[in-house]
Amino acid sequence: MIPALSRYLIVSLVLLACQSTIAQGPSLPDTAKIPADYKPEFNRLRNHELIDAEQTGILNSDGKADRFFIPTVNDEVNFLLTQALTKQVDLLQYDIETDSVFDHRLKVNYLKGLENILHYYRQNWKNRSDKKLDPVYLPSILLAYRECVARDRTNESIDTVVNQLPYEAGAALMTAGIFDKNPGFRPARISLIYKYCILYPQQIFSVLRENPDVPFAESLIRSVARTYPQQLYDYAQANNKLGTIIRTIHDDVFISSVVRMASSKSGQQYFPFLDNIVKGKMTFEGVDSVMNDSLLYYRLLVSTQLDYTERMLNGDTAFAYKELLAKIQKRAGEVFATTINGLHEKPDEVRFKCIQPLTAEELYYVAVSTDGLIYTSSYTRGVYPLMMKKINGKADSLLISVHFDHYRKFISQAAAYNTLGEFLSSFPHPSDADDLMKAFVSKLEKADGLEDGVDVADSYASIAETLKPRAAEMLKNVQQNYKRNIAENNPKGIAIYNILNKLFLSADSTKKINLTKELGIPPVYNVPFNSLVNDSGEVVIQLFFYGDDDGKMDYSIFLNMFKDKNWKINKTDTQWVVIKSVKGKHVSLYANIPLDEETSGDERAQKALGYYLEANNIHPTITINRGHSYHAETTIKYMSPNSRIVFMGSCGGFHLIDLILRKTPDAHIIASKQIGKRDINKPFLQLLTDKLRAGSNIDWIPFWREFKKKADKEGFEDYIPPYKNLGAIFIKAYRIAIENSTI
Repeated sequence: MIPALSRYLIVSLVLLACQSTIAQGPSLPDTAKIPADYKPEFNRLRNHELIDAEQTGILNSDGKADRFFIPTVNDEVNFLLTQALTKQVDLLQYDIETDSVFDHRLKVNYLKGLENILHYYRQNWKNRSDKKLDPVYLPSILLAYRECVARDRTNESIDTVVNQLPYEAGAALMTAGIFDKNPGFRPARISLIYKYCILYPQQIFSVLRENPDVPFAESLIRSVARTYPQQLYDYAQANNKLGTIIRTIHDDVFISSVVRMASSKSGQQYFPFLDNIVKGKMTFEGVDSVMNDSLLYYRLLVSTQLDYTERMLNGDTAFAYKELLAKIQKRAGEVFATTINGLHEKPDEVRFKCIQPLTAEELYYVAVSTDGLIYTSSYTRGVYPLMMKKINGKADSLLISVHFDHYRKFISQAAAYNTLGEFLSSFPHPSDADDLMKAFVSKLEKADGLEDGVDVADSYASIAETLKPRAAEMLKNVQQNYKRNIAENNPKGIAIYNILNKLFLSADSTKKINLTKELGIPPVYNVPFNSLVNDSGEVVIQLFFYGDDDGKMDYSIFLNMFKDKNWKINKTDTQWVVIKSVKGKHVSLYANIPLDEETSGDERAQKALGYYLEANNIHPTITINRGHSYHAETTIKYMSPNSRIVFMGSCGGFHLIDLILRKTPDAHIIASKQIGKRDINKPFLQLLTDKLRAGSNIDWIPFWREFKKKADKEGFEDYIPPYKNLGAIFIKAYRIAIENSTI
């Protein structure tokens, strides 16, 4: 039993943290009681039952079906939240139901508002997206709702109540959906829009598209124009109110330059050169002269990248730098990597003809820009040897010529394709190669994001297998950097190097490193069956298909897999298919039909299926992407945040792994170093569904042995099981580390 004083201290601390003290709001005594003989009116009984169901749903949403809500590691806070969820909600129901002034309509209205808030809370307290809701806000939300009801009954404005809450709590309060006629509704909504924009500046343009009439629209556009130039460009083209606002800003040279580009049919081709054009170093006419020649245009992209990279080393970051790199990635993939991949059965002189004119620097960017797309043979027999030939076999000259841009990505890629040893041996002075590998693992704490750390983590397994002395040096250097960061009291560096140290040690099975215990992360070697089932004991799998020729073929093969007596196929809907097991445990597969890609029919089908699943409270715990790497972002966008297993095939390296883990932090990700293969993907799904029908836990090490027996074909070794995906484990561990620290 928590002492009363301690309980009220915790109450005060949580309410203070939530910034939710509602001025002159009614208090709720801890001793408030509901009469034992109380029963709601029969004609409102259903409203109370729905609220009760939401209470139960929240109590169970922490993973345990009991009478306690435990969303945090703090027992006192959990006690407070449980009390709020049970007693405070019950008392709100009672007070609304027994209010002598409210008529039946108003009572139903305010009960419905309470139900809506609890539903939103249940859906989002575990969410990591921009709809996240810190669970500790529940008491303040309920107190604020009580105050809003009190004000609404006398037609007083609710905006001051909403404004005193932090964004997450205020947004949850407004999901009551019943205050739209209150005089404070619009001011409160505008205030929440502004708070959201301040928290999520990357969303400002999309928010203003839906709300162009807010009084701060132009000031927000000016504040983020240079940070998100691609979005500025996109919305400047739009034939709507937001586009008009952007196009009428004439006193900002940067914005007016982007508007000029957006008004041109070739605007996207000019955009990567935005900084040089704004500064007068490049002209539209100069870009026009190479625009229709894929080789010359790519060459201009790379030369601009080298220019911007050199400037960045001197502290001058160019506008649209990220967009330039994205354009290089797109062109390198479409013009070169896809071409040589597609000619993999042709003689080398035919296959690699298109890359012969490229310089060593241009080939370097083909390599580092197509991670997850380029075939192993395209790299090892084409891009890499030609690049080294054109730089006269001098590794140091290559890296100097590209200003060491993305050198960690290059090293990680070389390790994956077993060319790192050869590359390092081509340094004229071996000590320079040693220095490079030392730099490879050093000062990772100074990087803006996690990509460099992921490159280091991803490289280690390959290096440990093929270059053991290098691996030993990497481990030694990681440990030295760990000690350095401890001495400097750098929490970020301590977290990064502690994680890398544990990951590297775990690669040696004799060390018997338990990553779950050492790093505080969910298990990486298995997924318990009971973590995949819903309340009805059913496992739900969602598959994403796309409307290109490959997608349609994959879909046909998929349907044929489930025509035996173990499964029943339901094709009733025109946009998706449902397949359910009829023997063994309950397993359901939901897959969108790959409607025509040209008209976006496939994406509309995916959206429709998503709406159906959400409306019917169906939450897939397994996601299967059956598209190409360029479809992966769409799959991630629509996939369930409840996914515990995510099969992506080729998913394009760090960027998409990071997106997946932002959407579903505990996901076990199965990825491929290059484009996935149909003859390997099919047996994976067969084995997985067989295991699920049997009610088996997914233990990845024995699972992978069985998988290899069924799919031991060329390309299988490119598939990475979750426990070997050190980059994904690194991201998970780092995020948990920063959640539990002051980083």
